[in-house]
Amino acid sequence: MTAVTLRQLLPEPGTVTAEQVLDGLALADLAPPYRPYVVVNMVATADGAAAVGDRTAPISNAADRQLFHELRTHVDAVLVGAGTVRTERYGRLVRDPQRRARRVARGLAADPLAIVASHRLQLTPDLPLLADQQSRVIVITASDAELPECAAQVSYLRARPDEEVDLAAMLTRLRIEYGVRSVLCEGGPNLNASLLPAGLIDELFLSIAPALAGSIGSLSIVNRAPLPHPIALELRWLLESQGQLFARYALRS
Repeated sequence: MTAVTLRQLLPEPGTVTAEQVLDGLALADLAPPYRPYVVVNMVATADGAAAVGDRTAPISNAADRQLFHELRTHVDAVLVGAGTVRTERYGRLVRDPQRRARRVARGLAADPLAIVASHRLQLTPDLPLLADQQSRVIVITASDAELPECAAQVSYLRARPDEEVDLAAMLTRLRIEYGVRSVLCEGGPNLNASLLPAGLIDELFLSIAPALAGSIGSLSIVNRAPLPHPIALELRWLLESQGQLFARYALRS
């Protein structure tokens, strides 16, 4: 794939590729002792819609897609809600051999763990992610059922009987039981809305599309998360390509 050049606006003006701007992104080194370091990557229109027609493709561009895939080369695991897996038809998380090689060079497994949050286990074995024998999938769920047999390697992190899923506890288990020190969360909005009030998001990578969705847009990136007050963001860098802005924010406690 030909690398797309982005214009870096902050902190220093210049031009970069997705690989260059993310080089040295040592997220695992930032992990607290009790859970992984969690970054969220989302796209939204200028008026705040996280999708159009339930899909993100209409508000994405080539640079956005390269940053999206390059971020996956820097983390131990990718966390995503079951609805997003179904709607976006998730498959193998790192398909490009060069990206897998870069992961190995960083001391990571060739493929990140896929962590799917699913309350009711409404996932079918024909989903590309589950149909891929290279994929290692951990399902976070409150259900005591199991998925039908599939090609992927599937294991489960379950809530205690008669209890809802506690994402903080699940992240701690991922750290202890699987050695996960860095997690990239790709939503959707409902999953983000559960992580945010619990203080489980450390950074936000936000792609802002030069478009207005109005009534055809869907939820915001955090689906009106129940917050007692706004959470401040600290801008780390800002990029631009074809009018699309790409911001990296740290969440301030």
